[in-house]
Amino acid sequence: MRTIKLLLGILIAITTLNSCVVRNDNFISAEEVVSGYDLWYVDIHNRGGNTEIPYLSSAFTVSFLNGRLYANNNIVDIGRTGNGLGIQVGSYQTFDDGVLETFHNIDGNHAFEIDVLSNNEIRIYDINSDASYLLVGYNRNDFDYDRLFYENIEFFLQEYVAWERIGTRNGAPNPFDAEHFLQFTPENVTTFYSSHDDFGTNVDFINWDYVGSYTVSDITGFNDLKFLTLNYDGGDIEEFELSVVNDGTVDLFHVSTGTTYTFSGRSFIQLLKSKSGKTAKDVVRNNGRKRTKIKRKEITRKVLK
Repeated sequence: MRTIKLLLGILIAITTLNSCVVRNDNFISAEEVVSGYDLWYVDIHNRGGNTEIPYLSSAFTVSFLNGRLYANNNIVDIGRTGNGLGIQVGSYQTFDDGVLETFHNIDGNHAFEIDVLSNNEIRIYDINSDASYLLVGYNRNDFDYDRLFYENIEFFLQEYVAWERIGTRNGAPNPFDAEHFLQFTPENVTTFYSSHDDFGTNVDFINWDYVGSYTVSDITGFNDLKFLTLNYDGGDIEEFELSVVNDGTVDLFHVSTGTTYTFSGRSFIQLLKSKSGKTAKDVVRNNGRKRTKIKRKEITRKVLK
């Protein structure tokens, strides 16, 4: 079994030190390691193994505080929910042999060995599988929630059951004017649906008229502006500059006509709150939702045609 270790000066005394970490000749426990930072960012790009721990693959951050396990599973309201820690999703316990055991409300129990890689990086290894996760530690005052938001914009779009158009300004008439609702789902990573149903239709009764795939690209020189491409299965392509107004509103600037469409999120989906807090519809909508390694193209800003 791996013991917790530091890159700087690991000392192991077989008879007495199985449960300790050595830092500058001082021993620290597993509890001191995991509770040493307010937030642990789950670096999904450095996940190891062929298996997954579902709650870690869904979380943007996890926190360990006085036996309570917290996670930021949603982009919406990140930095505000739970004073930045997110929601409590379970509990945890540390042991003298350096093992971290978590008890997730939905995913159950998992035991991990911990490697301390640097002052603010640890890798946790699931004892019962080959799964491992790199966690990067931050204190709340030092964590860039805005950067995380824009780096994971695809997940933000998926956190509402539907996006309803609430405003249209400027530009020339075009076929997209008929699109009243959009939906972005985890299905096949980037699937979208659109609807011509009347404004105000209950989201559970929307008839999704069209389906296709979508991509989000970075725009050179802009950290808070993205390029959204909708590829309809029928062959039509619509291109927009995507800007976020707030946690529930986005503007889509139609590149070919100069029209700006404002969409508002309808029916927020809070992920993995608890067993008792999940409805049957939530289970269906959240099926397949997990963080994936995002590789975006970077493009130069397009000029209005």
